[in-house]
Amino acid sequence: MQIFEWIIVGVILFFNFLAAGHALLYKRDPKGAWAWIVTCLLVPTLGPILYFLLGINRVKTRAQKLKWYWPHWDTDIYPSTQKLSPAEKKVRDFEISPDFHQLAQLSEAISKRPLLQGNRVTPLYNGEQTYPEMLAAINRAERSIYLVTFIFESNDTGKQFATALARAVQRGVDVRVLVDGVGECYSWPRIGKMLKDKGVPFVRFLPPKLYPPSPFLNLRYHRKMLIVDSEFGFTGGMNLGDRHLVTKPNNRKRKQDVHFKFSGAVVNQMEEVFMEDWGFCTGDYSKSPRQKVVRAHQGEAVCRTITVGPNHDLDKLRILLTGVVSQARKRILIMTPYFLPSQELIVALQTAALKGLEVSVVLPAKNNLPYVHWATRNMLWEILQSGVKVYYQPPPFAHSKLFVADDSYALIGSANLDPRSLRLNFELVVEVYEKRLVGKLARHIRSKIRESHETTLHEVDSRSMAVRTRDSLCWLFSPYL
Repeated sequence: MQIFEWIIVGVILFFNFLAAGHALLYKRDPKGAWAWIVTCLLVPTLGPILYFLLGINRVKTRAQKLKWYWPHWDTDIYPSTQKLSPAEKKVRDFEISPDFHQLAQLSEAISKRPLLQGNRVTPLYNGEQTYPEMLAAINRAERSIYLVTFIFESNDTGKQFATALARAVQRGVDVRVLVDGVGECYSWPRIGKMLKDKGVPFVRFLPPKLYPPSPFLNLRYHRKMLIVDSEFGFTGGMNLGDRHLVTKPNNRKRKQDVHFKFSGAVVNQMEEVFMEDWGFCTGDYSKSPRQKVVRAHQGEAVCRTITVGPNHDLDKLRILLTGVVSQARKRILIMTPYFLPSQELIVALQTAALKGLEVSVVLPAKNNLPYVHWATRNMLWEILQSGVKVYYQPPPFAHSKLFVADDSYALIGSANLDPRSLRLNFELVVEVYEKRLVGKLARHIRSKIRESHETTLHEVDSRSMAVRTRDSLCWLFSPYL
């Protein structure tokens, strides 16, 4: 019996050191590596199990194996670049501010997608403006409807979308719906059954499973897109559900948000992302994104779609955001619900403020994830002491994700400024170079600032010891929030 017990101890120690060694060799962030090594060595059995389930990125290898199918630079996909010489395709020939030419080259290098001219971008505020536009596009669809979202609720709003999608299927439209496997569980009954009962093609992205246990539980699909007839695209921070109807009576989960409607060549890039994700989930590559779609000039916006995720896209967002801040000459305006930036971005914001730029961050005063709010409070002193302004916007919960630089650049999409969006979620952002849109977004952010409470370094430093301890503990676990 004693020998058997020693064998069990030996096996446990072997897996403890095996998991710790794997973290040492393959985790790229030193803090993350240390956390997993300590967990694996000090928490026998449970530590390696947690590392196996949450610490190993298995999606990266699988996604990279599929990349052969997806050429990001193909003039058949991007007709706006077809008749241009190589010199004419250079960034300097686009109508964007010279201050952002280097940034455009940076984002081109990390995204492998070109800037596209002639787009129109229209901001839509809250579900009251967004959902009617999306439903109208679905109801007018003649060829294709591609919808992806993190949360698709089965309440009144969700039922409207499900019905519209079912009618499109009956008209012979190619309809495909992709929802995150965890996000679908935010409402009951789940929308998947409703859609399937109505004959709408539906798949889940990395659905959680009890047996065998899903090793992808911590990797979530946070993108939100609707692409209709390859002509119109919608993306931003808004999910599908009653929670984004801010004027609905007795709506306890109200969320303010901004979504965007696109027309022009950038819609092709969005469709390409959808087809990549659909193929990842289903293995169905029957529809190629290589189809040639000739587009008329729709507007003055120069746009580029950038995917972010724990696969081949890891660290793109961190690099891009740091580049945006370093290129700005006048101001940085940020609106985000979750603010736990990387150390590189913190330093960039500090540097910008110390150089005399206006740097403002707008956060929700009441967060739907209190522990994220507490963790943020623990790190605010780092930017406040450098002159960054931080404002807390009153309820309803502000879910908007906006990043505006100077008078001509905006980054919009699904990504928050927290470790989950920066490293764990599959996100989609669109960079837009256009003074008209940037001016609208800047005015929107400033209008919210006028309604908000500005926090100060003294206020943060005046927290009680109990509050400081709570905030520090939440911040300690911020890489996993």
